Amino acid sequence: MRLLYPCDPFENKKPDEAYEEEFNAAQAAGLACSLYSAEDFELGEFKPRPPLNEGEEVVYRGWMLTPDNYARLQSAVESKGGQMLTSPQQYRHCHYLPEWYSLCEDLTPKTIFLKRDADFSLELASQGWQAYFVKDYVKSLTTSRGSVAKTVEEVTEIVALIEKYRGQIEGGVCIREFEALSPETEERYFIFNRKAFSRDGVVPEIVERIAARIDSPFFSVDIVLSAKGGPRLIELGDGQVSDRKKWPASRFVDMLNG
Repeated sequence: MRLLYPCDPFENKKPDEAYEEEFNAAQAAGLACSLYSAEDFELGEFKPRPPLNEGEEVVYRGWMLTPDNYARLQSAVESKGGQMLTSPQQYRHCHYLPEWYSLCEDLTPKTIFLKRDADFSLELASQGWQAYFVKDYVKSLTTSRGSVAKTVEEVTEIVALIEKYRGQIEGGVCIREFEALSPETEERYFIFNRKAFSRDGVVPEIVERIAARIDSPFFSVDIVLSAKGGPRLIELGDGQVSDRKKWPASRFVDMLNG
């Protein structure tokens, strides 16, 4: 297996600062690592350093990509002799909320999926929800305004702000029933090669259930306790583009190293 990281934009022999700690830990653990220029890739050039070995399995660790750009990365890796661990279909399956929602509907807040130009008032009239959590297929609004809306007008406001700050609405609009949660209890878990991992060695039963339902070799699972105390699934993500959050780099690398 080889890990593929983005290099520093100004020095192609160094990892990007955001991934430097993890890159160094991976190398120290004996994992094969290569760097590539994300900027050059956007321009159509892919030159991993060191080069990939023929038939080598590649795990990307870098910035979020749209499913189309991930498919481009897979093609680029294959052109250099490598094979991505995660297929484009599997990447999309965990990256876009509507792709996994039906498989975990009983574990996560109720959600409806709408087009950007939908009539939100009409679509929400029959739901009977007291408040809403608004995001696109990938991310919520991360400004101080937050993503919680109490009226349809606020839903429209949040969608516009996501579009403004992220440049686009990716995929479409997800409107979730607001649930009272305890944000300080949020914990990220990873599923790697069908096995669930936590940063402290304790994996809740809900994570094991999710691991059995999702067809992907590497993804993240975010669990939060509700105000009533029960665990709730808040988000899935492709593991290649998921932050470690509270995970020490050494623990994360140990997981990848088997």
